[in-house]
Amino acid sequence: MSVSDDERRDLRALAERLAREAGAIALDGRRAAGTSFGGDTKSTSTDLVTEFDRAAEAHIVGELRRVRPDDAIVGEEGTDDTGTSGFAWHVDPIDGTTNYVYDHQAWSCSVAVAHGDEMIAGAVAVPPVDELFSAHLGGGATRNGVAIEASDRSDVALALVGTGFAYAADVRRVQAGIVAELIGDVRDIRRLGSAAYDLCMVACGRLDVYYERHLNSWDAAAGELIAREAGAITSDSVGGRARPDDTVAAASQVHAAFLAVLQRAIDASPGTS
Repeated sequence: MSVSDDERRDLRALAERLAREAGAIALDGRRAAGTSFGGDTKSTSTDLVTEFDRAAEAHIVGELRRVRPDDAIVGEEGTDDTGTSGFAWHVDPIDGTTNYVYDHQAWSCSVAVAHGDEMIAGAVAVPPVDELFSAHLGGGATRNGVAIEASDRSDVALALVGTGFAYAADVRRVQAGIVAELIGDVRDIRRLGSAAYDLCMVACGRLDVYYERHLNSWDAAAGELIAREAGAITSDSVGGRARPDDTVAAASQVHAAFLAVLQRAIDASPGTS
């Protein structure tokens, strides 16, 4: 069954609403907490989760169960509902929880929906700076309702690159080794701490490239679609289809050159093969 453009637009509008509402819940919680803020841990002692991650996800899940009860839902904070409609929602209520806890602004709420194996609509809200990025398949990408485009950067040596690191210390060490090899081949490297926001940064030209491994579906689902609909090329690190455990998004004219320098960095870095 194909999904019409009108339905993709409606799903995009729903993703926008849910991302905004969940983001507002999280922002209100953060403001109320002030400096007295804590949370639990998940996969490692540095992988944080707060009551507001859970509250924001609960709001999204409750709304989806109300308006689209037959859809599947996969959420970072434990939601795993099997649906029957062929649609699946990928939800990250607070992407960048460490930033959120430390009161840095680079955290976001990401909501995306796939039909089969194709992402068709998504939104990323960034409440601290009042930005909402969204896209639907074939419909372009926007920031606060205004169309956005990826940069026209063509020289990889002048590309501003974003990346991120895993929570496991041994994996971070390997990732840092790749950064050390890569940094001399590009303009500079940024690490914001929210994969969804980083991908939107590529979409609007604030970054020329973003790459990361070891993400989950909810981290990249909306942002990858938004970057692609803004004209960026997305892939894995060897040019295949982008996937959560290996994601590259780059301005179209610099994508191929970046893959080449990234592969050289991977090959030269200790601990990688």
